[in-house]
Parts: sequence; C-alpha cells; structure tokens
Amino acid sequence: MTGIGIRKARTIIKATLAKGRETGMKPLTVVVLDAGGHVVAVEREDGASAGRFDIARGKAHGSIMLGIPGSAQQARADQQAYFVQAMNGLYGGRFVPVKGGLLVRDKRGALVGAVGVSGDTSDNDALAGAAGIEAAGFVAEA
Repeated sequence: MTGIGIRKARTIIKATLAKGRETGMKPLTVVVLDAGGHVVAVEREDGASAGRFDIARGKAHGSIMLGIPGSAQQARADQQAYFVQAMNGLYGGRFVPVKGGLLVRDKRGALVGAVGVSGDTSDNDALAGAAGIEAAGFVAEA
C-alpha cells in the first residue's frame, strides 16, 4: 500500500493551488491527511481567510473518518441531519460534510488519505482537489 508522504502531499497541494489559479478561483487552503487522519501538510494561499484551515481540515477529516467523500456526506446530511449532528459531536466539531473533502486512493483502490480544500465554492474546491490528487499519481474520490 502506498501512503501519502510529505513529497506526495506537497505535489497535491502545489497542483491543487495551480488549478485554482488557472481557473480563477478565490485563494484556497489545502489540507492533506494520511489514512489515520493525521495532517501531513497544509498550505493557505495569501488572501485566504483565517478560518479556511479549520474548514479544509474538517472536510478532509469527515471524509477519512467515514470513508466517504464530501459529496456523499452532503447528500447524507440532506437526508439525515441527525446523523451529521451526531458525527459532529463524535468528532469534536471537526466534521464539515460538504464537497471539497476528497478521499485519496492508490491505483489498487486502497484508501491512503484525504484532502480538504476550502476557499471557493464547494464544487470548485472539489475540482481543484481532484486535480491535485491526480497530479500526485493517486485516484480522487470526490
């Protein structure tokens, strides 16, 4: 199983931010977690608001803890708000169930981590994050 080391995490961040700039997104913050939910790397672009780190980490954290991407979490929140409330309590408020939380899988499909992106619309956050994950040779599950 291939994990996300610092070099791959930096590649994810660099390519995510490049995609954001290329498409005219607002300043982004990117958080990369390993399969255990630990922060491997984070970067906040100049101009990104101060709270973006916590939002991006919450997107990634919810994805890795539940094993589903932000899009699936958001759909679940629409159908079962009580579940999302319970998960937010369980995870100490570090659960942001919206797009922009992406699972990172290796080429064999094994879960190796998660990426959280915040700064633009949730759809754009997910788009940029997927570009970063793919640039590092992984498969994005948005």
